[in-house]
Amino acid sequence: MSIKIYHNPRCSKSRQTLQLLEEKGVQPKVIEYLKVAPSQAELASVLSLLALSPRELMRKGEAVYKKLGLSDASLTDEQLIGAMIENPILIERPIVLANGKAAIGRPPENVLDIL
Repeated sequence: MSIKIYHNPRCSKSRQTLQLLEEKGVQPKVIEYLKVAPSQAELASVLSLLALSPRELMRKGEAVYKKLGLSDASLTDEQLIGAMIENPILIERPIVLANGKAAIGRPPENVLDIL
């Protein structure tokens, strides 16, 4: 079983989710998405698995969200995905992929449903 976690080691929820997986005997592939942003195809796939729109996956409290005017309702999904690729800090975290499914670890226990 291949399990991935889009992880930010500076985020407490991300650390807690990774720890929870490890406690369950799962050794996920850790993707530090702030260092290596997902591609457009990867992010589109994650959004599809989560059944979320790009805006729903965005961290609206980040300064760059306001700076780039990403609350503008006229922006397309492609533009929002592009903004997340260029500024991966905008991507909600952590995201775990397993068994053809995805879950956001907020709270961390959410990811247990897809294992």
